[in-house]
Amino acid sequence: MQTVALNKMIDKLGLTNLVPEVETDGIEINSSEINRPALQLAGYFEHFACDRVQIIGYVEYTYLNSLEPEVKMKNYELFMSSRIPCVIYASRTEPDEVMIELAKKYKKPLLSSERTTSSLMAEIIRWLNVELAPCISIHGVLVDVYGEGVLIMGESGIGKSEAALELLKRGHRLITDDVVEIHKVSDDTLVGTSPEITRHFIELRGIGIIDVKTLYGVESVKETQTLDMVIKLEEWDKDKEYDRLGLNEEYTEFLGNKVICHSIPIRPGRNLAIIVEAAAVNHRQKKMGYNAAQELYRRVQESINKNKR
Repeated sequence: MQTVALNKMIDKLGLTNLVPEVETDGIEINSSEINRPALQLAGYFEHFACDRVQIIGYVEYTYLNSLEPEVKMKNYELFMSSRIPCVIYASRTEPDEVMIELAKKYKKPLLSSERTTSSLMAEIIRWLNVELAPCISIHGVLVDVYGEGVLIMGESGIGKSEAALELLKRGHRLITDDVVEIHKVSDDTLVGTSPEITRHFIELRGIGIIDVKTLYGVESVKETQTLDMVIKLEEWDKDKEYDRLGLNEEYTEFLGNKVICHSIPIRPGRNLAIIVEAAAVNHRQKKMGYNAAQELYRRVQESINKNKR
């Protein structure tokens, strides 16, 4: 089961620990869903999703202030003694002394955010969906070309990193070199990112490791990118038939999601960066409803029909 450290979420979302005495180290979150514990704070604990992040908004806050002390203490005790990973107070609300004391007793972190409840919920769900998504690691280079996530694959030494470096000089952005972590965030979307240890680095044979962010600036790198298409580089084979029209699209599959794939033969004199740029723009144009191969086919068919008349 995928998990993410609570500390990582605290840092990413800028949350404040309201009870510093309670350690957040070692606490893991295993669900991308969240829970607003209105019913639990009212005393109903059937079907309580206690493994989720708990968010208290302004509505829950005002309701708690209306409870009698005995009822509040009973509900708080049942709530805080469960397996909840943490409680987050949104919309600048704060816990009362009873909640703080129970947090210390049961060692449950109380966090706060200045965001509104709705925006905080949306951001947590979005972030957790990426962090807890099914993930695989593959060999390749992922670049952002005109907003399209292009994964360049091929055998070691075929020129993937060199193509990525040329794309960087042409104003595009690097996500990761050598190892690409692919997360399945939905049935339609794959997101690629870099392992922390190799982030922003490129390996060039004969030169070594270079730091892209330092050499080319922060505008040349990006942390994550949706995976929109795959470019497979392969040695030119004169006996192999290569697609010259593009009428029949090929796909490759990652984590059950299909991604458009183009096989590009490599031979001296071919400018890989320009080819990748053209492929990315052409793919973007297809998504906007225009297919150059189909347009050419239509024109040829019209010409044939005219000649028959």
